[in-house]
Amino acid sequence: MYQAYHLSHTDAQRIIAAIQAKLDADHKGAAVAVADEHGELIAFLRTDGCPLQSVTIAMNKAYTASRERKDSRAVGDSSREKNWPLTNYGDLRFTGWGGGVPIRYNGQVVGAVAVSGLPEEEDMVLARLGADVVEKA
Repeated sequence: MYQAYHLSHTDAQRIIAAIQAKLDADHKGAAVAVADEHGELIAFLRTDGCPLQSVTIAMNKAYTASRERKDSRAVGDSSREKNWPLTNYGDLRFTGWGGGVPIRYNGQVVGAVAVSGLPEEEDMVLARLGADVVEKA
């Protein structure tokens, strides 16, 4: 037997609110997705000015980070280094773009947060900001 922790919808909303505050302050548009430990969506936000394609990309980044228990960019880097197509995972939702990060609590991955719609480095910084809401609480 082991003890498992789970993100609540309240946790997910706190993560979304932190990222939304930064996006609003910077007058930027993006999609923000928070997924559970299985990669399934808990909460989502699409701010004004967000590119439409970023909706699906954010959800897929969160899915990838949660399922693989590492940053979506690290999944992509590994795929490129090994010349291993992401389709070999057997799931078309996997993506290798940066901006999806797992959320850890007491050493367990409890979900992931992802941002899409800005340059990749900005997506990554905002996703980390969101994960820190739970990890540093």
